[in-house]
Amino acid sequence: MKLLKKDLRLACSPLTPLFLLFACMTLIPRYPILVGAFFICLGIFYSYQAAREGGDILFTVLLPIRKRDAVRSKYLFTAAFQLIGFAVMVILTVLRLTVLRGGVYADNPLLAANFTFLAFALLIFLEFNVIFVGGFFKTAYYYGKPFVAFAVVAFLTVGVAETLPHLPGLAFLGGVEGPELLSQLPLLIVAVIGYFFGTLTACRASERRFEKLDL
Repeated sequence: MKLLKKDLRLACSPLTPLFLLFACMTLIPRYPILVGAFFICLGIFYSYQAAREGGDILFTVLLPIRKRDAVRSKYLFTAAFQLIGFAVMVILTVLRLTVLRGGVYADNPLLAANFTFLAFALLIFLEFNVIFVGGFFKTAYYYGKPFVAFAVVAFLTVGVAETLPHLPGLAFLGGVEGPELLSQLPLLIVAVIGYFFGTLTACRASERRFEKLDL
C-alpha cells in the first residue's frame, strides 16, 4: 500500500485522473461509447510515460523492497483507475436504462449502454493490462510498441462489440429491455471474473519477467 501511495503521489500524471471524465462518454447518444474505455487507458498510459521519463522504476527498485513489489504496485495503480472509471460507467449506464430512458436514446443504431457495453469495457481494460502493462515490464523502459499493439486490439474490440448485435440471433446484445438485459448478464459476469483473474495472471507473469530483468 505504501508503494501504491507513492505511485499516486509521485508517479501519477495529472492527465490520468482527468481522463476519467471520458467515462462520461457513456451518456453520448448515437456514439460508439465503448471508446471511453480506451481513453481511460490512454490516461493511465501517460502515468507510465511520466514514470519512465522520471526514472520512477529505477528509483522504486532501489528502495528496500522486492522487485516484484514494484510491478504489483503498478498493476494496483492501473486497476484502481480502471475500476473508478468502470464504476462511473456503471452508474451512468443505470441512469440511461432508467431515468434517461427514451428520448435521444430511443433510436440508437450503435451499441447501447447496457450489460454488453460494460462487459466489453472490462475486456478493453484487461487488454490494456495484458498487452500494454505486460509489454512495458518486458523492458521497464519501452512503451511505444506495447501501446500501439493495445490500441489496435482495443479498436478491433470496439468494432466487434458494435457488430455483434447486428448479427442473426445476437440482437439481444444491443437491447435495453428487461429480458435482453437478463440474457446479457452472464456475459457481464464472465467479463468481471475474466478481468480480475486475467489481470492477476498478467501481473504474476510481469513479476517473473521483471525479476530477471537487469536494469
